[in-house]
Amino acid sequence: MDETILKEIEAIVGRGNLSTSIEDRICYSYDATNQRFLPEGVIFPGSAEEVASLVRLASRNSIPIVPRGAGSGFTGGSLPVRGGLVVSTERLNRILEVDRENLFCIVEPGVVTGDLQEEVESMGLFYPPDPSSLKFCTIGGNIAECAGGPRGLKYGVTRDYVLGLEVVLPDGEVIRTGGRTLKGVVGYDLTRLFVGSEGTLGFVTRAILRLLPYPEKVLTILALFPDQEGAAGAVSAIISSGILPSALEFIDRECVACVSDYRDMGISGAEAILLIEVDGREGVVEREGAMIEEVCREKGGFDIRKASDRRGRKRLWEARRAISPSLRRLNPHKINEDVVVPRTAIGDLVAGVREIGRRYGIKTACFGHGGDGNIHVNLMIDRRVPGEIERAEEAVKEVFQLTLRLGGTISGEHGIGITKAPFLKMELGRREIDLMRSIKETFDPKGIMNPGKVFPGD
Repeated sequence: MDETILKEIEAIVGRGNLSTSIEDRICYSYDATNQRFLPEGVIFPGSAEEVASLVRLASRNSIPIVPRGAGSGFTGGSLPVRGGLVVSTERLNRILEVDRENLFCIVEPGVVTGDLQEEVESMGLFYPPDPSSLKFCTIGGNIAECAGGPRGLKYGVTRDYVLGLEVVLPDGEVIRTGGRTLKGVVGYDLTRLFVGSEGTLGFVTRAILRLLPYPEKVLTILALFPDQEGAAGAVSAIISSGILPSALEFIDRECVACVSDYRDMGISGAEAILLIEVDGREGVVEREGAMIEEVCREKGGFDIRKASDRRGRKRLWEARRAISPSLRRLNPHKINEDVVVPRTAIGDLVAGVREIGRRYGIKTACFGHGGDGNIHVNLMIDRRVPGEIERAEEAVKEVFQLTLRLGGTISGEHGIGITKAPFLKMELGRREIDLMRSIKETFDPKGIMNPGKVFPGD
């Protein structure tokens, strides 16, 4: 980009909201994948109008535009792989409206998910999507990736709470999809098309999100099991008993060992753990909790702990929250995949991953959202060891093959980005991929909006 274009950008966003310094460009060159691609500049717009003007300028000059939230993604969705401009949503961080009667809110994309939850909970309302990074990830990034989380089993994922969007298209035109109502079937569902499109079709500048009343009662249950089979069997048994927990998390023995070394939580005797949460009316929650405890004991659960107060529930969740930092005890680096299988196949998936790891000499650990079959498969590696990355890449391919054989999908909430693009053809046929490409080309004929993502070879 020449000096003239930089001056035009500065005229749009104001002095101090464009940076071409090497320090800032490095800070916005990577995400949770730890891959690095240096942008030519970083921009901090303060309004939808500024975003639209920026995109029009980029379109005229064929400059890549990369929307970015908190950069917490695991598949490289916010990386500027073709250079160009990273456009951060940090200043677009306002909660514009909360409607308690009609149960919706209107927010800008840079609002931190956890901050939104705290704000609406203070009003007795509930925004259920809860990705693990909720304390720093943003609504715009959640929409781009269709983020999930532990509560997806009962409440669904981000797309189930997006009623409408304001989007800047790749030519700079602003459109609005959906609205403030729960129902609406006028034309194609463009709102859902944008959710999960990884910023490749447009730049979200405003979202109308559905809210719920906050549950009257919440009960958390931690159940230890002497074997993986019992824990996996309990997952299916709980659901088939007619109970739909708000969360049903599975933790394998490798994770249990790491967490036990990391912090003494009294779980070291378990081969697998389930962390279960139920919510709703007070009497119903206690009854469902008792039924869950009975199911767990029938499947071999030997140490079952319950908590309904906020402090006690937080203490039980510590075993789950401590997994990611504790896994470094296996190796300093990890490849984190978010595959999904039918919940009845969780045991087969975990056993298969363990065998793949053994054959390739890679340490593995599995945990995640057992209730909906979304398991985070972690391959723990040391990038400094010659050949380790190459072996891990082959192991990942086999994990995906195993997942598909079990009737699953290679991504449940992380998206495709750049890290999973080479494997897209394993799950989708040529016709399906061609249709998706044609949608991209219709919205973005110049290919400037987050280029190089999703499709293999792009």
